[in-house]
Amino acid sequence: MAVDARELPIRRAALLWTAPNVLTLFRIAVVPVLVYLLHDPGRLAGFLAALLFFLASLTDYFDGYLARKYGIVTTFGKFLDPLADKLIVTAVLIMLAAMPCVPDEPCVPRVPAWVVVVIVGRELAVTGLRGIASGEGVMLGAEELGKYKMIFQMFALVGLMLHYRYLWIDWHAAGTYFLWIAVVLALWSAADYHVRVYRAVRDARASLPVDSPPVPP
Repeated sequence: MAVDARELPIRRAALLWTAPNVLTLFRIAVVPVLVYLLHDPGRLAGFLAALLFFLASLTDYFDGYLARKYGIVTTFGKFLDPLADKLIVTAVLIMLAAMPCVPDEPCVPRVPAWVVVVIVGRELAVTGLRGIASGEGVMLGAEELGKYKMIFQMFALVGLMLHYRYLWIDWHAAGTYFLWIAVVLALWSAADYHVRVYRAVRDARASLPVDSPPVPP
């Protein structure tokens, strides 16, 4: 039986607008809203930004869960998911580092600029390593350290956005403690990922036949 060619675009569109991809696109759509809210150092704006960021972080778990459970992992989703994570984390870090001072309070950045450089630099380095590994035909999954780093980073940014005291908790101090742990885990996981990529690429090259053409560096 002949297949109607008009069915193909529908199927391709269905692969794009899956539930995991919609959740990932939601995280990207949240970025400009967070940037707008974090222009204001007040309590209400910080509370709304923290709540929105927390909800967006939950979608990061559910999009992966749905994709694996229902077998709807797509190439588009594989590309978009880590991009969405990096966009939202980088945007929040930069806005917290550049947040205006509150009147009658010491003018200290909520996040030191060098911490933003370390975390963003780590993400760029790992992304570059993934590209190198992929070019060598090596695919490495996310390591446990990276997952722990993301968890501590999420709680750190929520605390720093809340900033003020709620329910007898100093959220700025709590967020700062979590941020230091996230920085240590970021550096540790980056070093571990470098070692894993080096060993995987070395083993992949060693397994090539002797008479095979050399792989460009």
